[in-house]
Amino acid sequence: MIGLTKSGKKSGNSLLRWIFGIIFVIIVIVGINAGLKDDQAAEEPLQGAQQAGEENLADTQVHAEETESNQEESNQDSGPEENNLTDNGPVTRENPGIGNLTVHFIDVGQGDSILLEYNGKTMLVDAGERDKGKVVTAYLQDQGISGIDYVVATHPHSDHIGGMNEVLNSFQVKHFVDSGFPHTSKTYENMLTTIDEKDIPFEVAEEGKEIEFDPAVDVEILNPGQEYSDDLNENSIVLKVSYGETSFLLMGDAGLETEEKLMGGGYDLDSDILKAGHHASRSGSGEAFISSVSPGISIIEVGAGNDYGHPHEEVLERLQKASRVYRTDLDGTIAVTTDGSTCTVITQKTGSEKVVTGTGTSENGADSPSIPIITRETESEEVKSEEAGEPGTGTISSSADHAVYVSDLNLKDEWIEITNRDASPVLLEGWKIEDEGSKHTYTFSSYTLSSQAAVTLYTGMGTDTSAKLYWGSESPVWNNDGDTAYLYDNSENLISELER
Repeated sequence: MIGLTKSGKKSGNSLLRWIFGIIFVIIVIVGINAGLKDDQAAEEPLQGAQQAGEENLADTQVHAEETESNQEESNQDSGPEENNLTDNGPVTRENPGIGNLTVHFIDVGQGDSILLEYNGKTMLVDAGERDKGKVVTAYLQDQGISGIDYVVATHPHSDHIGGMNEVLNSFQVKHFVDSGFPHTSKTYENMLTTIDEKDIPFEVAEEGKEIEFDPAVDVEILNPGQEYSDDLNENSIVLKVSYGETSFLLMGDAGLETEEKLMGGGYDLDSDILKAGHHASRSGSGEAFISSVSPGISIIEVGAGNDYGHPHEEVLERLQKASRVYRTDLDGTIAVTTDGSTCTVITQKTGSEKVVTGTGTSENGADSPSIPIITRETESEEVKSEEAGEPGTGTISSSADHAVYVSDLNLKDEWIEITNRDASPVLLEGWKIEDEGSKHTYTFSSYTLSSQAAVTLYTGMGTDTSAKLYWGSESPVWNNDGDTAYLYDNSENLISELER
């Protein structure tokens, strides 16, 4: 494996020429004719050794050289600063309170995308798979965003950078920050090409430095280090974002190897909100690390029914023991807003509004969270279906007393999903599911829905399990042209509804 030696003398789009060159060397070494593919997306191989590819690469390098020459002339006029990553020394910050910091964990299915907003500044960390680029772009536009100050690609896997081209082509981007570790996938090559064509300033993340996002918000780079790992995930950019007394730790896909390095590196890992690494797979979120972070909230970006089994049960239990857990597959997009001393969590799928002053005890014995946390979900919020084949949009409403809700409804395949996002299990005995017009009714027998769990109710015949229940209907229940699922508790109170 060829590693890159980071140098403060390399900046701007000259880095692109440098990385393109490294990619070309790697391609020659490993042999394009053997067929290269993206580790997670099984993409088409980059046929860079073919004649046409060599010519295109040469053209790109010539363009980068011209750009570098222009930048050198510009740098002579603008002074010695080469990038916007500063040494992590003492920082005097503005008094928190001039505004709120909001961190959006955007639901992009099995992938990551995180938006930071503060004082008119924006930073986007990752953009999901290629087909989620439009989802991310639409979400940013809904927030009234027309330009992005920083775009960060944590690492080159497609579920993190696949949607980047859509974003880069839709917004004016002031700075692009990359892990600096090259990848031979077509997705990564296309992203670099777009950055080069749009002449977006390109910087490589350096451990121990800070991103100049806003003087009041500390964005510290904890990973990657000077020496890269052979594992792309372990080269993920890890950020600690601090505002006042509130801190976020964003792990990308970093796992146990990086966690050990961070714990041994003398960093203050204690954070109020943890974005779990690698979708809460077994490769990360070790016990010692969770104890060091001691989060009050853990957020998992994960796709519903994904093929990887994320989040893995033992990791989920570990996070639940230490913190309140939110998941994009169950909660949709999750926005955490802080004034520097308290946090408000707003999820896309509605439930209840309440103050959580202690969700449990972390593994090191400390009460968590350390700051008051308010959970709020907007009632009657319209949730757009993003999965192919799901018709229309959905509207979810809920009473103010329950965190159990209808999280999904599949009219064609005849099943409904019920989720409990509360910290305690809920006995559903006597609860009911009804369709539009109450033409069909299902009544739960003695069934307990575990905390942070979901159960799927199929309308046909089958044997009940802890995760699957069967209505027992011999004919279809849901109208494929449109229907609504209503959830009532055992006192006939309407708890939740979902329209498809």
